[in-house]
Amino acid sequence: MRTKKFRWKWVIISLSTVAAVIIGITIYWGAGVYSALNDFQKPPEESRFQEIEPEKTVEIPKWEGKERVNILLLGGDARDAAEGEVARSDSLLVASFDPVTKKAHLFSILRDTYTDIEGYGRGRINTAITVGGPSLAMKSAGDLLGLEIQYYVYTDFEGFKSLIDTIGGIWFDVEKNMRYRDNADGNRYDINLEKGYQLLDGDKALQYVRFRHDAMSDYTRTERQRNFLKAVADKLQSGWNLIRMKEILDSVSPYIETNLAVSDMLKLAQLGVESHVGGTAQVPPMELVKEETIGGASVISIRDEDALLGYVQEILSKDDTVPPPSESPDGTGEQSTTDGASSTSDGGSASNGSSTSSGGSTSNSGSASPSRNGSAGGTSIYNGNRSNGADSLNGGYPGTSRISGGSSSGSSSSSSRSGSAS
Repeated sequence: MRTKKFRWKWVIISLSTVAAVIIGITIYWGAGVYSALNDFQKPPEESRFQEIEPEKTVEIPKWEGKERVNILLLGGDARDAAEGEVARSDSLLVASFDPVTKKAHLFSILRDTYTDIEGYGRGRINTAITVGGPSLAMKSAGDLLGLEIQYYVYTDFEGFKSLIDTIGGIWFDVEKNMRYRDNADGNRYDINLEKGYQLLDGDKALQYVRFRHDAMSDYTRTERQRNFLKAVADKLQSGWNLIRMKEILDSVSPYIETNLAVSDMLKLAQLGVESHVGGTAQVPPMELVKEETIGGASVISIRDEDALLGYVQEILSKDDTVPPPSESPDGTGEQSTTDGASSTSDGGSASNGSSTSSGGSTSNSGSASPSRNGSAGGTSIYNGNRSNGADSLNGGYPGTSRISGGSSSGSSSSSSRSGSAS
């Protein structure tokens, strides 16, 4: 009897010790993650935007936690910027999350979009950050999309490469051979990719999302960026990378700057894990693009700004993970699953029907990959009128107002168009 009590005593002690170790590791991990997140907010003397005069900044809307939250993702290329000068935004994306529906949408803004920049008239949207810092870039992007943008995250080439390397690279289908010789920085950022499904490390991933030297130039580049970021988001949600989150955050911290407080980051992290990507889109879409030369510079004007606001609202109401209803053979209009409907294979790729997001598909690893011809494959409905990318809007969208909490509507579609590489 005494022997049994002795054994149970040591079992309890052993279990208590293991539990204490696990709790200790969890606390240490949590403290490390908190510290790493806190380093993302740079003090004024360390900010890359410290030269921006305070009076040139604009007020940033607050997020209360229950309404839609929008984050501007800025990718900078500072190679041509002078010492202390803020570089233009090489990439601008807006991630929009709805805490109610748990849907996330990703918009990529064409960097040469000619739009209003508060206090400076009209100009290319990628210049807003150079004159008014991230807050003016947020305001300009928000006015363009009709959304209130509460947060920004800024990084550069090296930060992107570090993230991809730390999470072990991304398996991805490169849709064609990509070649470009970049003489800046001693050819450090040359592009040399082979077609095919492959593991992209940080360097090759940067080559992929930067490539725009083909007939569609920046139009297909933004589509590649959206599809690749979806694959990155999928991998970051994996259990192993969640455990390694402190290591991942530490690796990118020197290259990232944001206005997100740690408490907001934690809320957004939980929302991100619970959410799924409902759709992605280019802004402005091809139907609303008008290429012009203003002041000797090539810009992208918007044919109808009210139509653009309606397009964004339509996109936000869609969920590309839900197959569209199709009429049954008897003409009753009941939903059926035929070979014409979009379907999903074990690997997650759309097949036998209309494509889901921006013409992209999902490979067996869960990595999104673009369509083979580099342009979106599906058609979309605008106010009841079917459009194939380059078609007119047949009346356009109704005018809309700025939204913060509600869902909006839209469907993305791009078409193949010829043009010289830039």
